[in-house]
Amino acid sequence: MVYRYESDEDAFLEYPERGPAPVGPVAATPPPAGPSPSRFPTPSLPPARATRPALEDARAPAPAPPAPVPAPPREPTPVPQPAPPAPQPQPVPAATARPTVPVPASPAFRTTDLPDRSRNRRAGRRGGGRVWQALIGGAAVLLLLSLTGLAVAALLDERADTPPTSAQTPPATVPESGPPSRSDLDSRDTDQATLTAKELFPGKQLVVTDGRPAYRVLKTQASADCAVAATGEIADLLVRLGCNQVVRGTLRSPDGDHLLTAGLFNLTDLASAQRVRDRIRPLLDDRQGRFRGLSAGEGTEAVEKAAARVGWQVRGHYLAFCVVTRADGERIPTDDAGAREIMYDLIELHLNRTVLDHRAAGGTAGQPTGGPSEDSTGQHGTDD
Repeated sequence: MVYRYESDEDAFLEYPERGPAPVGPVAATPPPAGPSPSRFPTPSLPPARATRPALEDARAPAPAPPAPVPAPPREPTPVPQPAPPAPQPQPVPAATARPTVPVPASPAFRTTDLPDRSRNRRAGRRGGGRVWQALIGGAAVLLLLSLTGLAVAALLDERADTPPTSAQTPPATVPESGPPSRSDLDSRDTDQATLTAKELFPGKQLVVTDGRPAYRVLKTQASADCAVAATGEIADLLVRLGCNQVVRGTLRSPDGDHLLTAGLFNLTDLASAQRVRDRIRPLLDDRQGRFRGLSAGEGTEAVEKAAARVGWQVRGHYLAFCVVTRADGERIPTDDAGAREIMYDLIELHLNRTVLDHRAAGGTAGQPTGGPSEDSTGQHGTDD
C-alpha cells in the first residue's frame, strides 16, 4: 500500500507495512491498560516482538512498597491504635498491563523518498525554459558565425581582386611563331599585301573542282591602272573610288566553246567596293561602260570585242568580275547554262573560296574575317 503525505510533520511518523489500516485516528501513545475503549474488538493476532520501549519497561524492577509506619510505644493505658492505613494500590508494571497488539517497527519514510508533483512541475518548467534559452543562444551564435564568415569571405575576395602594390609586373611574353594570322579583308589598311598574277593563276591549268576538267590559262595581267579593265563611266567610277590595282587572266573553257576574262579590282575598303557594285548595273543598262576582256592573241579576239555575259561580286575591299563570250564570236543566249556555270566556277569557287580565303587566312593583318562581306552576282549582256 502506498502512503501519501500532506505535510512535513507526517513524513517522520512510522507506518505499518502490512496489516489492516487503523479505522480511526492513530494515537500518539499506546492505549491504556484495560478493555479497549474502541467499539471494535481487538484483533487476535499472534504475539509479536515487543517494541524496544515495552521491553525496557518490562525488564525494569518493580517499585518497592512503602515502609510501614512504626507503632507508638504502649503506654500504661491502653490507647486504641489507629487503623492501619489502607495499602495503596501498587502501580501495575507495563509488562503486566494488558498487552496491546504489537506493531512491527518499520523504517520511517521521508518526503525526499516520494515524488513531489509540484516540485517536479516547477523543475519541468525551469528545464523547458533552459532548453529554449539554449536553442535561442545556439541560433544567435550560428547567425553571428555566418555573418563573420561572410565578412571574412568578402574581405578575402577584395584582397584577391586588388593585387598588392609591391607585386612585380610579370615580363611581357612574346608569342611563339605559329601559322599566319587571319586578315581582315574589309580594308587595305588591314590587308596591305598587293595582288599578284601568280596568286590568282598559279599555273597553265586551273582546276576549280577535283574530278572536273581544267580551264586552260591563256594570259595573265597585273596592272596599277584599273581603267585598262573597264571602259566609260565604269572605268571612271573605279578610279574615283580608289581602285589602285587590277589582276586578271584570260582562259578557255574545258569544252573549248567559251572564252573568258576574270580577275579582281583592289579598292580602298568595303564601302567603296559596295558603291562600285551598286553602280555597275545601271551603267551597263545605259551602255555607259563595260568590263573589258583581255585578248590572248590570235583566235581570242572575241573575248575583247564580242557580246558578253558579265558577273561580279564583292568580298571585302575586292570586286571580283568575269566576262564570258563565245569562242566563235556569236551572241550568247540568255539561257546559256554553260555561261552561268563558268561565272560560278571563276567568281565563287576560284576567286572567292580559293584566292580570297587563302589571303584572309594568311594575310598581313591579325584581325579575323567572318567570311564574305557581300555576295551579290550580277549578269548582263552587251552588244558591241
